[in-house]
Amino acid sequence: MSTTAKDTVVQAAAELFGAKDPSAVDRWTAPGYTQHSALAADGPEALRQLVTSLGEDFRYEGARVIADGDLVALHGTYHGFGPAPLVGFDIFRVDADGKLAEHWDALAPQVTETVSGRSQTDGPTEVTEPHQTEANRALVTAFAEKVLVGADYSVLTDYISTETYHQHNPEAADGLDGFGAAAAKWAEQGKNLMYKKVHKTIAEGEFVLLQSEGEFGVAVAYYDLFRVVGGRIVEHWDVIAPIPAELPHGNGLF
Repeated sequence: MSTTAKDTVVQAAAELFGAKDPSAVDRWTAPGYTQHSALAADGPEALRQLVTSLGEDFRYEGARVIADGDLVALHGTYHGFGPAPLVGFDIFRVDADGKLAEHWDALAPQVTETVSGRSQTDGPTEVTEPHQTEANRALVTAFAEKVLVGADYSVLTDYISTETYHQHNPEAADGLDGFGAAAAKWAEQGKNLMYKKVHKTIAEGEFVLLQSEGEFGVAVAYYDLFRVVGGRIVEHWDVIAPIPAELPHGNGLF
């Protein structure tokens, strides 16, 4: 189903956020469309209002699309959604009728000058090793359990390459040392990386996306995208989004 679901989401996104066509809501969303975003209320009509409100300067610059069964994740940059560009992850669930049935997202301001010199979205984009999907899913799942949630950093090199670790978090340099320095700096600021629960794992080829809940000074949603090569994580992109006190629906962020 992944190919069909991916095609559905790519086409729907092109019509909704590329062409900014409100009538695309009727073609692509299920009647019970469930919203988890902090930016819109539940249901197709709220999505229609959002699309209708998009200005002439709005555009979406896509970077990656990965699909896993009925879940499809988009990674890209929204321009004209606010005063500054926003880097975001979107997850859509596609139902058996080929309609968008559910949506989750997380957005963070675009940072032009990053510590690593890499942008929040650049780097490899194409899935080239689909046969490695399940092995890479297992690796990142174990990494999440032991390191992210379990906070056992002694086994870090069992999962992350000691030779190549390209970092796209704007505050961290490349390599394990870069991550360590950033984590120490965050801790001094009262922002310890704390992962409480992984809600979703979406894997395709060398890419594995985790949607997690935790704390980073405040309650946050973590979206971490990893690229795995040769049985080790070699690249990382993320969005860390504060969880708002109130949402425009009763579905929660997760």
